[in-house]
Amino acid sequence: MLKTMQKHGVTLALFASLATGLTAVVNALTKGTIEQQAVAQQKLLFDQVISPDSYDNNIQGSCFVINEPQLGKGARHIYVARKGQQPIAVVMEATAPDGYSGAIQLLVAADFNGKILGSRVTEHHETPGLGDKIETRLSDWITHFAGKTIQGSDDTSWAVKKDGGQFDQFTGATITPRAVVNAVKRAGLFAKTLPSQIDNLPVCGAQP
Repeated sequence: MLKTMQKHGVTLALFASLATGLTAVVNALTKGTIEQQAVAQQKLLFDQVISPDSYDNNIQGSCFVINEPQLGKGARHIYVARKGQQPIAVVMEATAPDGYSGAIQLLVAADFNGKILGSRVTEHHETPGLGDKIETRLSDWITHFAGKTIQGSDDTSWAVKKDGGQFDQFTGATITPRAVVNAVKRAGLFAKTLPSQIDNLPVCGAQP
């Protein structure tokens, strides 16, 4: 009986070791592919908010880390677009903290003069059929920021129409579009301050 139990124990141990080793091999083989797919997906999203013809650098490789309340709490990544080494625009991770069902994560591209080049929602928990119209698969609403310029923090046109601004709200849902409009406006205003900061920002992945 004891020998049988020992035999089964050894068999199980060998099986566990083989399974662990196989998992490690699979992870090693697929890690590079997964990372490449993530980079490709990010580039596709970037292409939706900023025209790839407008810059000539590797925008994903021009990544910086910043802590800026206008973009949201915590560290954010920003990506600087350059033309002939000259910074011309930035793609920013931003948050609208006051969505109806919680924080709304955004990607916002802007030049340094207050012009929004594009914006997309990357994550949200808004109510299906109401607030989720911020998604491009359901509505083109969020595409209407592109090409519009923010004149300053007191630019009252950067609001939903219910608040006297230029942007539509959704039927039965004003909180969600209001939160997104305000977040995009804050990001655009922040972009205007960036040129003087870029050279002093920490690079993504740099050791502290």
